[in-house]
Order: sequence, then structure tokens, then C-alpha cells
Amino acid sequence: MASVEAMWEEWVVRAFARVDNNFLSYLPKVCLAKPSAEEDPLADDPRAPAKDGEPARNRMLLFSANDYLNLSTHPAVRKASAKAALAFGMGPRSSAMASGQTEYHRRLENVLAEMHKKEACVVTPTGFAANTAFLAALGAVATHNAASRRPAAHEKIAVFSDALNHASIIDGLRMMERHNQAVVSVYRHSDMQHLDELLSNCPVQRKVVITDRGLRADARLVQLRKKHRFLFVIDEAHTAFVCGRNGGGIGEVYGIEDQIDIIVGTLSKAGGCLGGFVACSQKWSNLVRTTGRPYIFTTASPYPSSRAPTVLITASIPSAISPAVTVARKEAWRRQALWNRVQEFAALTKHPATSPILSLVHMLERGFHIIAVRPPAVAPDACRLRVTLTSGHSSEDVRRLVAALSECIPGLDRPADQIVARL
Repeated sequence: MASVEAMWEEWVVRAFARVDNNFLSYLPKVCLAKPSAEEDPLADDPRAPAKDGEPARNRMLLFSANDYLNLSTHPAVRKASAKAALAFGMGPRSSAMASGQTEYHRRLENVLAEMHKKEACVVTPTGFAANTAFLAALGAVATHNAASRRPAAHEKIAVFSDALNHASIIDGLRMMERHNQAVVSVYRHSDMQHLDELLSNCPVQRKVVITDRGLRADARLVQLRKKHRFLFVIDEAHTAFVCGRNGGGIGEVYGIEDQIDIIVGTLSKAGGCLGGFVACSQKWSNLVRTTGRPYIFTTASPYPSSRAPTVLITASIPSAISPAVTVARKEAWRRQALWNRVQEFAALTKHPATSPILSLVHMLERGFHIIAVRPPAVAPDACRLRVTLTSGHSSEDVRRLVAALSECIPGLDRPADQIVARL
């Protein structure tokens, strides 16, 4: 008889065989973003040779990182995080509800709240935790306003979710359903007519619309909000710091900050650091802190991570996220450079681009590091490559990428539907 360990190992192997097709063999051992010459302190130094026995490293141009504004290598961010680590180490290693919430976390929250025109903000260790913590708090609204222990049908919250929302939103909604707190309806991606129909046929009083695709829906969601009086929640993971004159995201672009009730975001992409946040009213902030289990039962962000972003927001705060926010707001040329690359890619490929992330359908191995998006991130028949453009890429980088793509991907010369002109 096989041992318990052997049985489980066999089951694991069977499961892995169903989900992987030799994909792991394509993953690089090391993949570092290429800083610009001005920001690279080692630019004038010879590259470290490979150690004996190690294969020579291939130089690849990175088109797979979400460091949209190239802030992760910014001198202010590196200096702030290094100083914070040397002075304070990682900070108190406990949850924010115990001793993990420092004055620098609080300052960062204040800056992010001001940036998004909200009363308050809750910083979480990751963007995933930000969405799930908020949705846990949303579920608490149903539970603690119910007449009995479990909400009745009319006491549940009706949540309307875009079909292509991020996994963190999907998992948070599944959690709400598991606790009988919500009835979830999925509307077709960015289809406002379908959303309007679902809202019109919903008898539940408490309605919520949540999307991380606000760039494609823009003012139409605001019109529906006025018509159906729902709570409007937007995940600005890919638009915070990137869109708007000051990096305030979709709300700033369209002047609808006051129409967006809850803004969830991340500091791990354009912020160049680590963490997530929920910008909201003070009342919502209180509820997230006291009922958002992914926030309550997770160790707070390390001190250097909370300090660096603030530097990017305000020079008076010396940590890594803080500097990142300050730089993101002050150096508007980074946003312009990013959108210039998007426009150039769209013009060269005739591929309609409305986002720094561009999905292509064929594999490419030409010295450009791009990632394969595969299940469970997408459906089995929707696998693609993802090209991510940043302010750190040059026009020549984009031209070289397109030249390589044209060798492998047919149809890049088809007419373009539109090219990004705003943002």
C-alpha cells in the first residue's frame, strides 16, 4: 500500500499535468527592469561577469513588468527605502491592528486620500488584499444590517461585476456569496447596455457596481449611477499614477472624482513599490479596518515599502512608497512618455491600443521579454502574450519590438480602429 505522502504526490502530479504544458521551463531565473542611463548608478561600470560554472546571461529588453513610470529604480525611491531599512529595519512585524501601523503608513494613507479626493485611505500589503478587504467590509454591511444572523434575500447586496474583472475581485465576491451576503451578476465586458438591463431588473435596494475597466466605460458608468443609485467601486490598479494630470486616475481624467464612491488601487505597478490601498470616506475606512479580514489578519507592509511610495508623493516623507508618489505627481513627463509609447506602438502595428498593456495572440522569442497569459488568468481558448509599455522604453525600443513582432505575427498591417490621444 502506498504511503499517504506518495498518494498525495501522485494526486499533485495529476493535477499539475492538467494545468501546465511545460510552461515553467520558459520562466527566467532572474529578470530585472532596465533603468535609464540617467537613473542607473552603475551605468559607467563594467557589468559583473558570470561566475565560474554559470551560463552567460542573455540581455533582454523587458516588456513584461508593470513598472509603468519606471519608478522602481528611481534614485529617490531607492534612497528612501535603503535609509528606512538601515534606520528601522522592516518595522514592527505584526498586523496593522496590533502594532504594524506606523506613522509612515498613516502619512502615506493621508497622501493617497488627498490624491484621490477622498476623506480617508487604508493601505494594505498588496493590491489583492485591498480588493478582498474592501469586499469583506462590503459583506459586513449586509450581515450587520440583517434582522437575523443570515441576511434574507432582500437584505443581501446586489453586486454587478465586469466580466473581465481581476481575480482578487472575483475571489472577494465568491467570499461574499459563500457567506450569503451578496447576489452577484456579471455583465459583459464594458457593455453598459447589458449593465443597465441587469440593474433595471434587480429588485434589491443595495446595489454595487465594481470594475477595474473604468477606462473603457468612463462617463457612461456615472450616468448609470445617477439613474440606478448604486455604490460605484473602481479598481485603479492600472490607471492610478498613470492617468490624469496629477496621476489621480480615471476620476481625474474625466472629472468624476465625486461620483466614484470607492477607489481601490495598488502601489506595486506604476507606484514602483509594494502594497495596495482603499481610498474612501472615513466611515468606510473604519469599516474596512474592523471587518476586512485580509487587512486585519495580515502583517502590515514592511516599513521601507511604506516609506518609499510617500517620497513619490511628498518630499517631506522619507520612505520608498512616499518618494514614489511624490515623483509620480511632480514628474508629469513620465506619464507623457508612457502614453507616447502607447501611441507609437499603435501607429506602428495598427493595433488599436487604449492601455499600456497590449494583448497579442502569438508566442515571441526574439530577445524581448514578454509574458504568456494563460489559464487560470484567462480562458483556455484565450491565451495570449502581453506586452507592457513603460516610460522607461524609448521610441527605438518600440520600433525594434514591432519589427520583431512583424516577423512572427501576421495581420499587424490591418487598419487601426483608434489610437490613444488623451490621458
